[in-house]
Amino acid sequence: MACGSGGCSSGSCSSGACNKLNTFDWLAEMELPPHQKPFDIVEVRFKGTRKEFYRLPENVECYINEVVVVESEHGYDIGTLSLKGELVKIQMKKNNRTEDQGEFRKIIRKANEADVAKLKENQELEVPTMYKARSIAMELGLSMKLSDVEYQGDRRKAVFYYTAEERVDFRELIKRLADAFKVRIEMRQIGYRQEAGRLGGIGSCGRELCCSTWLTDFKLVHTNAARYQNLSLNQLKLSGQCGKLKCCLNFELDSYLEALKEFPQNTHLVLDFANDKSYKLVKTDILKRIMWFAPKSEMGGEWIHLSVKEVNKYVEQNNNGIRPELNYAKPDANKLVKVELDFQNDMGIDSVTRLDERERQKNRNNKNKSGRGNFNKAQQGNRNPQQQANQANQAKPTENKAVQNPNNPANSNNPQRKKPPFKKKFNNNKPSSNEPKSKE
Repeated sequence: MACGSGGCSSGSCSSGACNKLNTFDWLAEMELPPHQKPFDIVEVRFKGTRKEFYRLPENVECYINEVVVVESEHGYDIGTLSLKGELVKIQMKKNNRTEDQGEFRKIIRKANEADVAKLKENQELEVPTMYKARSIAMELGLSMKLSDVEYQGDRRKAVFYYTAEERVDFRELIKRLADAFKVRIEMRQIGYRQEAGRLGGIGSCGRELCCSTWLTDFKLVHTNAARYQNLSLNQLKLSGQCGKLKCCLNFELDSYLEALKEFPQNTHLVLDFANDKSYKLVKTDILKRIMWFAPKSEMGGEWIHLSVKEVNKYVEQNNNGIRPELNYAKPDANKLVKVELDFQNDMGIDSVTRLDERERQKNRNNKNKSGRGNFNKAQQGNRNPQQQANQANQAKPTENKAVQNPNNPANSNNPQRKKPPFKKKFNNNKPSSNEPKSKE
C-alpha cells in the first residue's frame, strides 16, 4: 500500500504500511527551552512490528525515517529511526522501560549505500530461507509453524518466529538450520495474534489489520461481546485472520453496555394487555432504543414496535397486576415518507448486472435471427421453379425501366447496340438445356 500525502520522507505516513505501529510526532515543530537538552534515547524500527530503544550519541545527527546502523549482541544491525524527542518517554512508559533501567545500546552511524544494499540482500534471502526451514521441520516431524524469519544486518544471525500449541524440542532443527545457512540460529515463539500483527494483511472491513498498524496491547475477547451487540454467533464472521475473536468486538462494547442499562433485563419478556392480549419480545434495536413484539397466541401475527420508555411503563403496570390498553397506532402507508438518497454516480460505475443483461439481449437477438433464417430457408425450399423464376424477374426492375425509357441508348436504332443477353426459359416438365433452341 502506498503512503498518503507527504509520504515517508515527510515523517508522516498516513497509511501505516511503511511504518507499522507508527506514532505521530506532534512535538516535532516545537522548540525546547534553552536550558533543556534533547532526549538522547530514540526508537528504531526493524522488520514487522519489532521496535527497540537506543541511545543517540552527540556526534551522530539523525532524523526520522533515516536508516541507521545500531549495536547488537553479536555484531551490528540495520534499522530505521521511527521516533525521537520527548514522545520517546511515553513510548518507553508503555513498554515498562525507564531511562535508568540498564544500559541502552548505541547508534553507531548513519547507513551508507553498502549498508542499504546489504539490507536489501537480507530481505531477498528471507523467503527462500523460510521455505527451506519449513521443509526441514516437516522432515523432522515437528508440530510447529514457521511464520517468519529475520536476518541481522551483518548476516551473522537469523531469528525464526514460530507458533505451536505444545512445547517443541527443536534442538535437532537448530543444528540442521545452522549447517544449512552457516549463521547463528535463534528460535522465538509468538502467539497467533502476534503472528497476524507481524505478517499483516487486510481485514474484512477493507482496512489493514489493527494489530499491524496501531494496536499494541491484546485484550481478551469473550463471546459475550457479540451477544451484547446482537451479533450472530458465527465463528467464521467473528474470527480474524489469527483464528481468534476479532479485537474490534471490544471497541464499541462500552457504548452498548451503557445503552443496555435502559432496557429490561428479562430476555424472555412478555407484555399483557387488556382483552387477553399478550405479546412476546422477539427483537431489540439497541441503538434506536426500540423493542419489537409479536403476538404470543397467534402464529405469524403482526409485529409491533415500542420504545424503551413505553416498555418500562407497561412492565411496571404488569408487575402491579394491571393490564393496560395497548395504545399502538399502525403506520399509515399513505403517510410514509420516501427517503431519496442523494447518491451521484460520480465514478461512472454502472449496475453490477449490466454485463448479464447485455449478454441476455445478445443471445435473444441471435435466437431470433437464427429462427427467422430457418423459416426463410424453409419457405424457399417449398417454392416451385416457376415461383423462383418470377421472383428473380421481379428482383430486376432496372430492365423494365430501360425498355420504357426512350432516352436510354439501349432503345435507339444504333447498329452497334449490343444484343440483349440470352434468357433461359423455364419449363415445369423438362429441365432447360444450356444449348439455344433452333428456329422452326
